[in-house]
Amino acid sequence: METEIYFLLHSLGIGAKYRGFRYLAYGIALCMEDEDYLLRVSKTLYPKIAQTFQVSSSCVERDIRTAISVCWTRGNRDLLFSLSVHPVLTKPTNSEFFDILSSYIKYYRAFPACRQEA
Repeated sequence: METEIYFLLHSLGIGAKYRGFRYLAYGIALCMEDEDYLLRVSKTLYPKIAQTFQVSSSCVERDIRTAISVCWTRGNRDLLFSLSVHPVLTKPTNSEFFDILSSYIKYYRAFPACRQEA
């Protein structure tokens, strides 16, 4: 699963040089295991990521936002559009980004014949 997440993030134009890359990868994995994280991103997901990487929740939130901005401004926006089941008209929030990517990986694991190649 980790390899799929890393590949998808790289395909979206988010490089591993960004701290948010690791936080996103770990957070997506958590969201895939327990979708309740998507309901309380600020209250449960950020603190869990922060605890794992020994940083503050605000650092996690900021670094993830930066990584998403990189994807939106310089990355593969068309791929992001194709991964989402809803139109993406503006830069997604952190919560929306987690939802798009975790849902994509989870769904296409269940239905590999429908996979959108990154």
